[in-house]
Amino acid sequence: MNTTSTAIVTGSTSGIGAAIARSLAAAGTRVVVSGRDATRGAKVAADIGGEFVPVDLAGPYQGIRAFAAAAAGRLGGRVDILVNNAGIYPAVPTAALPDDALDAMLATNIRAPHVLVAALAPAMAARGSGVIVNIGSWMAHVGVPFGAMYTASKAALEQMTRTWSAEFGPSGVRVVTVAPGITLTEGNAAHREVIDHQTAGTPAGTHVHPADIAAAVRFVTSPEAAMIQGSVLSVDGGLLGARLR
Repeated sequence: MNTTSTAIVTGSTSGIGAAIARSLAAAGTRVVVSGRDATRGAKVAADIGGEFVPVDLAGPYQGIRAFAAAAAGRLGGRVDILVNNAGIYPAVPTAALPDDALDAMLATNIRAPHVLVAALAPAMAARGSGVIVNIGSWMAHVGVPFGAMYTASKAALEQMTRTWSAEFGPSGVRVVTVAPGITLTEGNAAHREVIDHQTAGTPAGTHVHPADIAAAVRFVTSPEAAMIQGSVLSVDGGLLGARLR
């Protein structure tokens, strides 16, 4: 009997998502990589021996449900782990956020995880096992002078974590949020000086790496994390908990 675990990681063609996909694959998990960029997605999938299934999470409901079915099919019909990592972040003041960007953010950051959990969690619950990991943000816990809808979307995702834990936990499905701190990725490398300044006063004294988030996800999806349920694991170098200056 094949006991290899399986996972879908959204937004895994680069950055934190790609690091999560690589980490899970290194632990022996069969991974579906997903996103909109077929070239990058195919490369990540090839690197880890996984599968790439494209999806636009801001697209129609039926497209997201079709993606869930296709990804599950690539994994032999069984999904053990769902990582809702995909998210978009227009870092602008409230009045400067265009309507289309607002709609895309709500669709990608909140609607898509809900649709995917609705599509995949019932099968997990029916067999009595599964893990759902939502990737949150330190910004869901503080007020900053920009990105109001982004921070609200991450707070909503944390609340969905708690509700889904209550809904699916009794059937053996664990639901956890992993909340990154200020993380340096290829997408924000041009702002390295600002990121270094923002994180210099934390206990860690430096920024978070995608590999740090991936290690946390790998842990919370493992049997060793069996009692972590409905909670938020902050991976932020102490950003929220303590300040040195």
